[in-house]
Amino acid sequence: MKRFTLLIPILLVLLCPFFMSAKKNDAVKHIVFIAGNRSHGSGEHEFYAGCTLLAKALNEQSGLNVKATVLRADWPKKDKAILESANTIVIYADGASGHAGQWEFLDSLAKKGVGMVFMHYAVHPNPQLGKQYYQPWIGGAMESGWSVNPHWVADLEIIKGHEIGNGVPEKTTCLDEWYYNMRFIDDREKVLDLFTATPTRKNMHRYINMWNKHGVEGLDKKQTLMWGYERPNQSGRGIGFTGGHYHHTWALDGVRTAVLNAIVWTAGLKVPAGGVVSKTPTVAEFNANLDDYGKNTKLLELPDPEDWKKLPAAKVNEKREAGFKVGAGAKVRPAPAPQDQKIATKPLYKSPLMKSGDKERLATIDIAFKKQKRDLYLLVSDEGDQSHDWANWIEPVLVMEDGPRTSPPSPGNPPPRHLAA
Repeated sequence: MKRFTLLIPILLVLLCPFFMSAKKNDAVKHIVFIAGNRSHGSGEHEFYAGCTLLAKALNEQSGLNVKATVLRADWPKKDKAILESANTIVIYADGASGHAGQWEFLDSLAKKGVGMVFMHYAVHPNPQLGKQYYQPWIGGAMESGWSVNPHWVADLEIIKGHEIGNGVPEKTTCLDEWYYNMRFIDDREKVLDLFTATPTRKNMHRYINMWNKHGVEGLDKKQTLMWGYERPNQSGRGIGFTGGHYHHTWALDGVRTAVLNAIVWTAGLKVPAGGVVSKTPTVAEFNANLDDYGKNTKLLELPDPEDWKKLPAAKVNEKREAGFKVGAGAKVRPAPAPQDQKIATKPLYKSPLMKSGDKERLATIDIAFKKQKRDLYLLVSDEGDQSHDWANWIEPVLVMEDGPRTSPPSPGNPPPRHLAA
């Protein structure tokens, strides 16, 4: 009898870890979205609307034991503690703005096994941050001078034989700003190619600022547009998704299912056999939570991929691409001012730094001029490549003696000479 008496407590002790493990797996998985601020224009970089649409699918439609919370890019001010309860963190924002400079804090969470999902522009840090944080967290990153960001119609092919591909059609057609040629970790075989597609001259819609020789060399070759990464020693999972420039991407069932599958995978959940359930949004649901651009806010229609297949191929700038033989050609800068021009070295006015999250992004410049002949130059900087990939004047208004003038100076429309004080 003594043997049985001793054996029962031992068996209970041995079984306790299994009971505890089962209870832990049944716990609600907390998925925290960080949505960036207003950015490009209505229907583009709709970070908040995209995050809320995906969060709603998880909370109300998936049937999974999850809780999705949406925060904004200023989360360190009052919501930092919320991230400490996260099983995975999804950042959808301009560059590293959603990370909010909290690199050590986020790194501490990643080392605890918290998943990381970076979408669209959020996969693009500077090379140093990419090497130090992105590669260990998600296995790769976009890199200026190496990666490219054209807009093209991709026939997306989902990975086979992996749970992230559950319920996703073998092929989904989508127009987006699909970055490619990422800077992956050296052990490339450790990175999962989740969404792939082949860029060609025929399916290119726009070549923009970061187009370079690597982009040309990558034509007609399969490229990875969404990837996955399991960190060593079971220390968490990461995802990089390069699409999402256009809000219309989230209306496509194939893309939305794949991304939702990837998110729950990083949270440590098993992806359902049929994929994470979500409903195709109605027009009203699709337009919910869009950024407010006043009269320029668009009513977005649900997309028809067949329309994208009819788009003409983008015109190739042969002169620009010929220059790639000299260098990579990324981030083509405006030509410098002619050397024979006499330009004052001291600016008459310098505005404070403007950011995409600012409610007011207009600058009123009030400078007194003496009545004399002089040229006026309007210059703009891009914040030293820290955040946005472009900067320019938009319809500046110059008030002269004979009234306002809205057209910016150009060779055919020279700058005003006699300015009133």
